[in-house]
Amino acid sequence: MSSIVRVWDLPTRIFHWALVVCVVALVTSAQIGGEAMPWHFRFGYAVLSLLLFRFVWGVVGGHWSRFASFFYSPATVFRYVKGYRQPEHAIGHNPMGAASVFALLGFLLIQVASGLISDDEIAATGPLAKFVSNATVSIATFYHKDIGKLILIGLVVLHIGTILFYLFKRGENLVRPMILGDKMSKIVAQSSRDDTRSRTLAAAVFLGCAALVAWMVSQTG
Repeated sequence: MSSIVRVWDLPTRIFHWALVVCVVALVTSAQIGGEAMPWHFRFGYAVLSLLLFRFVWGVVGGHWSRFASFFYSPATVFRYVKGYRQPEHAIGHNPMGAASVFALLGFLLIQVASGLISDDEIAATGPLAKFVSNATVSIATFYHKDIGKLILIGLVVLHIGTILFYLFKRGENLVRPMILGDKMSKIVAQSSRDDTRSRTLAAAVFLGCAALVAWMVSQTG
């Protein structure tokens, strides 16, 4: 008998869609350039705040949002690719989905970090550029503009492609649970905690992360 499982708690869902909006805004503002660059930096600070929140929430958040719930060994990933799959893989992130999540979070963090120390020598200079050598600034700028952006676009395209594959080939809608939070499960599974107390904790964590980023930026003025 199938049962309803709360997979993605509200903070995780808000994080996900806020990150989508910010990444789209970052790419758009970078392409426009000029007067849009101040907004590029603002959205970059927002992404950094969101990432810091996710790293903390990956430890203290709802069960299926915790990194421990989708941190798989190489052997498990290998078996999954070969077709040996466990029922719980269909609830949260499966081994391949987990790899995608970690890749996106990791490369987003690198992209933001490189942006903080980049300098396009025109009008946009990262707030931390003055604290590193010119050689480091040059490397970071090259990576940020010519490498990191392409890697992230590739990962996003792969992510969207995977969602479409699951929807049309396997008949599984991965977007709906990220909107509503719940998923039908064929096995008895633990639901993620998603109540007033956990949501209040998430708000406090995010505000703390945003305050930390704001403080960092203020110290570079």
